[in-house]
Amino acid sequence: MLAQIYYRNGNAYLIRRKIPVHNFEKNEQLDLDFVKMWRDYLDCDHVLRDQTHFIFVETIQDVNYEELS
Repeated sequence: MLAQIYYRNGNAYLIRRKIPVHNFEKNEQLDLDFVKMWRDYLDCDHVLRDQTHFIFVETIQDVNYEELS
């Protein structure tokens, strides 16, 4: 399976999992503690959201390098 990269606000993220928002509703309200538990379980450092899904991601850090001469 190919890795999916998501770009947002100048940052790049590796998508670990997308889960529909309705899976985190309890009594018609979002259970954000449950979202945090999933984030930690998937070993992600950030959660994004679109209209229909929570997107569990790992931030891709910029690479620091030196040119060799």
